[in-house]
Order: sequence, then structure tokens, then C-alpha cells
Amino acid sequence: MSLVGKEIAEFSADAFLNGEFIKVSNDDIKGKWSIFCFYPADFSFVCPTELGDLQEQYETLKSLGVEVYSVSTDTHFVHKAWHDDSDVVGTITYTMIGDPSHQISQAFDVLDESGLAQRGTFIIDPDGIIQMVEINADGIGRDASTLIDKVRAAQYIRKHPGEVCPAKWKEGEETLTPSLDLVGKI
Repeated sequence: MSLVGKEIAEFSADAFLNGEFIKVSNDDIKGKWSIFCFYPADFSFVCPTELGDLQEQYETLKSLGVEVYSVSTDTHFVHKAWHDDSDVVGTITYTMIGDPSHQISQAFDVLDESGLAQRGTFIIDPDGIIQMVEINADGIGRDASTLIDKVRAAQYIRKHPGEVCPAKWKEGEETLTPSLDLVGKI
């Protein structure tokens, strides 16, 4: 069953952010757009490339009112050690959530049979409703730049109910208003 259109489950977790340990809960994300980026493990291979790429897009995402959270089943202590050890991960300024209890990974349906999170990306609206889900196989890294247009489309649709964004839509381009007149004409 798809999680799109569903409210995120309640959670509370320890996280690492800018040299400090913090608590994060589902209440913290209400009222703003969020991206949750799940990944298998710290001190791995594809994961640091993805998290570094996400950091490169972070300022643009923040300018759109989006907060970013990375999540793995590692602890917040391991996140700090990785942040301190890796040149790439050391640049990260968004919140790194630890999920050793698997509570969050299970709620987002990305926990695999080995106890690791799959490569899942979720866009969540200010009401805590999941608007986009993308899950990749372990060996397929993600491109964070694609999230910018997806966030803009989700934000546009939220402000303009009844309209939809066609494939490859960019901000400022024409949208569609589904109606009987459009059936069979696209």
C-alpha cells in the first residue's frame, strides 16, 4: 500500500546536527516542507556521495522552505563519528537522524530484511502528509537536484488545487486543469 497521501507516523529520535546531539520528532516537521532521505549505512560507499550531493542542494531547498533530514539505522553517535571522519560527510549541515530502533524506517516502509534502510526519498508537506516517494535499489545512487522541481511542483499543486503539473514541469510553465475537454487531447 502506497504511503503517498498518508500522514507520517509519530516518532521521536536522537539526531546529529552541526556538532550537537538533538531530539527530532514528527511534531518538529509540522508547518514546513520536509525531505526525508533514508540510506543504508554510515561509513559505506554510495551513501556519502548521495548525502554530499544533497548538501550541495540544501541551500536551494532551504530557500524553498524545505528542511532536510537524512536517516539511517545507525545511531546519532555513529553519525557524529562519520561527520568527523569523512571530508564529504563533514560538510553536511542538515539533520542526520539515527534510527537504531528501526521505528522510523519501518513507518516509512524502507526497512529491509537485513535491518538496514533502503534508499528512500520522501517529500512531506507542512501538514505531515507524504507527497512523493522514491525508493532505489542499494547500488543506485540518487540525484538530489531532481528534488527541486518535485518540491516546486508539490508546492504549486498545494496552492492551486484542481491543477496538475505535467511531465518535466518547471516553475512558471503551463499546468493542466483536468476536465472533460482534455480527455484524449493530450
